[in-house]
Amino acid sequence: MSALAAVRTAVRDFLATVAVPGEVCVAVSGGADSLALAEATAYVLRHRDVRTRALVVDHGLQADSAVVAAEAATAVKGLGIDVVEVHAVHVVGKGGPEAAARAARYHALREALPNGEGLVLLGHTQDDQAETVLLGLGRGSGPRSLAGMRPHDPPWGRPLLGITRAQTVAACAELGLEPWQDPHNADPRFTRVRLRTEALPLLEDVLSGGVAPALARTAAQLREDTEALDTLAARVHERAAREDDLDVAVLAAEPAALRRRVLRRWLLNSGVRELTDAHLRSVDALVARWRGQGGVWLPGNLEARRRRGRLSLAGPEPTTRGE
Repeated sequence: MSALAAVRTAVRDFLATVAVPGEVCVAVSGGADSLALAEATAYVLRHRDVRTRALVVDHGLQADSAVVAAEAATAVKGLGIDVVEVHAVHVVGKGGPEAAARAARYHALREALPNGEGLVLLGHTQDDQAETVLLGLGRGSGPRSLAGMRPHDPPWGRPLLGITRAQTVAACAELGLEPWQDPHNADPRFTRVRLRTEALPLLEDVLSGGVAPALARTAAQLREDTEALDTLAARVHERAAREDDLDVAVLAAEPAALRRRVLRRWLLNSGVRELTDAHLRSVDALVARWRGQGGVWLPGNLEARRRRGRLSLAGPEPTTRGE
C-alpha cells in the first residue's frame, strides 16, 4: 500500500468509528502531517453530504508567519477542501513558548466551532504519540499521561496515530506537494525537538528499532486500562457521594488506584485547578492515613477536610472585623 493510500485508509477507518457531523474541520499548519490529513479528509468525504473546512492558525511567532499561513491556506485550497480560514492568535501564557502556543492554537480551533462543538481533525502521528509517551515517562506523570493522546477526544480527532511521520512526507510527495518546514521543529531549545532528533534515534539504535510503534502500543494498552479504571471509579464515586461531600468509609474500602481516581474526579469537578500528584496524595492521606491531621490546602484557595466521616471542600474561614 502506498503512503497516500495508507493515510486515506486511516482517515476512512477513523471516521467510521465516530458520529460524523455536517462539517468536519481539519487543523492545517502547512506541514506534511496536516497537508496529508487535509487531502485524505477531502478524498474520503468527497461523495458525502459533509462540508470540509480547513483551519490555519497563525501563531505570529516568526516574522513571516502571516506569509506562511497564507501559503498553507493556498496549498490546502487545491486539495478539495470546501472552506479555508486563517485564524491569527496572540501567544502568551506560562509553561514556555511550546505550551503557550499549543494553548493558543487549541483555543482558536475550539472558538472556530459553533458552540465549541463539532469535529476537528489533528495531524498527530505515531511519532508524536511516541514523543508524548516518552515525555510523560521522563516526567513521572503516571498512567494517564503515558496513555498518550486519544484518537477521539471530542471535539478533537486524531486519525493518523497509526501513521508515521515518514508516511505523511511520502504521501505529500505522491501528491506533488512541498510541505512547509517549521524552523521550530529543528530548534534544540525545545524539549520535543531533542526527543525527536536525539533521544528517540538513540533508543532506536540501542534497541534495534521499533521503539516508536512500541511506545504507541504501550499508550494504547494503558489507555484501555485507564478507561476501565475510570469506569470503576465512577461507580465508586456514585456510592461515596453525599451531596457535595464524600463518604470516607466507602473510599477506604477501595484500592488506592480507584480511590485516587475518585478523589481526582471529585476535586476537579469541585473547581480545583492545577491539581498535582502531591495534592492528590495529600488528600488521599485524609482517607488512608488518617491520624486526626488538619486539612489540605489546594489551588483556588480551597481546603479539603475530613470531619465526621466525610471529606468536604471549603474556602478560608471568614474573618470578623470589630466595629
